[in-house]
Amino acid sequence: MPLDANVTMAVSGQHTSLLDLGPAAFPIALARSFATTNGTGVGQADRVFTDIRTLTASSSEDLDLAGVLLDAFGVAITFARIKTLLVAADPANTNNVIVGNATTNGFISWVGAATHTVTVRPGGALLLAAADVTAYTVTAATADLLRIANSGAGTSVTYTIVLIGASA
Repeated sequence: MPLDANVTMAVSGQHTSLLDLGPAAFPIALARSFATTNGTGVGQADRVFTDIRTLTASSSEDLDLAGVLLDAFGVAITFARIKTLLVAADPANTNNVIVGNATTNGFISWVGAATHTVTVRPGGALLLAAADVTAYTVTAATADLLRIANSGAGTSVTYTIVLIGASA
């Protein structure tokens, strides 16, 4: 099953100020695009996982990136490298979505240490993208669990996740 994908991120805007003799403006523009073709090398990926998931209040889940997740066709996925990690928190969430800090066998090549986390606020998103061959390595049975957690009590959180990666 060939995979082709394009990950794009962009920031654009204008910072303005009214000066004595007229307005001043500073344009802001930065865009990056990561085209991915089928394969396992530079700029390539051959595995994808997408889902919309809900966590009950104060709960967490560990997504096993090596052999447990299923793709859209029901085939088990084993990632060796993650090229794109996107976690988007639903705007209707009250609590934050916390990414990282699996207690054992954590997938941590994208953070500094096993205890590190990223907080994704309601309506916000976390996007990591790497085009190189190394990307973010996954090691089956020792570094393959991606923890996603609900930051608090009282309400559930919903999040969307997209993982694009390579099998080798």
